Amino acid sequence: MAKRNITGNLYDPRNGDQAIRTQSLKLDRKPTDPARTNYFSIYFIESGSGIFWADASSFEFGPDSLLFFVPYQHVRFVPDSPVLGEVIQFHANFLCVETFHSEVGCSGVLFNDPYGIPVVPLDEQSKPEVMNLIERIRKEQSDSELAFGEVMLAYLKVLLILAARLKSPKAGVCVPGANDLRHPALVQLRDLIEQNYCTLHSPAEYAKRLHMTAKTLGRIVRENLGTTPTDLIRNRILIHAKWQLLHTLKPVKEISLELGFSDELYFSRLFKKATGFSPTFFREFETEIRGGSNLSMFSAHAPILRSAAASDT
Repeated sequence: MAKRNITGNLYDPRNGDQAIRTQSLKLDRKPTDPARTNYFSIYFIESGSGIFWADASSFEFGPDSLLFFVPYQHVRFVPDSPVLGEVIQFHANFLCVETFHSEVGCSGVLFNDPYGIPVVPLDEQSKPEVMNLIERIRKEQSDSELAFGEVMLAYLKVLLILAARLKSPKAGVCVPGANDLRHPALVQLRDLIEQNYCTLHSPAEYAKRLHMTAKTLGRIVRENLGTTPTDLIRNRILIHAKWQLLHTLKPVKEISLELGFSDELYFSRLFKKATGFSPTFFREFETEIRGGSNLSMFSAHAPILRSAAASDT
């Protein structure tokens, strides 16, 4: 019973939970904190506006937009008007956009992009397409006819591809921050973090390499990305940590050292603060509910590293 209380908001097929689910979104003007979950989440905002928080980063949202959140992320909405929309949530057991189907979700752009804004505005042409796809997904789940799961998967893939094309309109480009890093210093900062996040954790160290003060760098990041250099570095570290915990058998201590933390307990506290759970629980729970399928592939790095490398060619 105690375990159920701890994992009650997490997808667990042993409890009969569905690997994909849809629900209507209705928010009034009061702040709302959706339950932390291990689903990937897509929020379609049909009407309403305000601010939302993704961990320590804040962004504005408005009508006719899609918002993207990763598993175990803390999310908060602060609307300034009533919000209506739809929510689609899916677990990696249904579609893993980080590994086997990374090209579908343009991994590192829609999800797991520490350098970008997790919002995709919809134009007059794309909005009805998105609404139609969401309605088809809802209908397939409701009717549960022959092979409905495969049909839902197909519609979800189309939805993600459409969103990825809108977020990265330049054909063939799927690079972290590609459409959001409008300030040249941010492009340089992204590249520096990608090269050094395992060894350099202080914003001052990056500011020095960019020939500016830490205060100036902080202002540029906040004004353009709604976050701080500290959180950019931390989020990149966490992407790497999650990947290693899910797809390798390295001990937590080894992963901690790999990321530049000599104190394993400090690393574990940082991870738990960000995800709500310890590294050990995260690894054991996700591996168990995935039936070990997450360990069936060999990879030393998170996909975002490949995306960043591709941008240099």
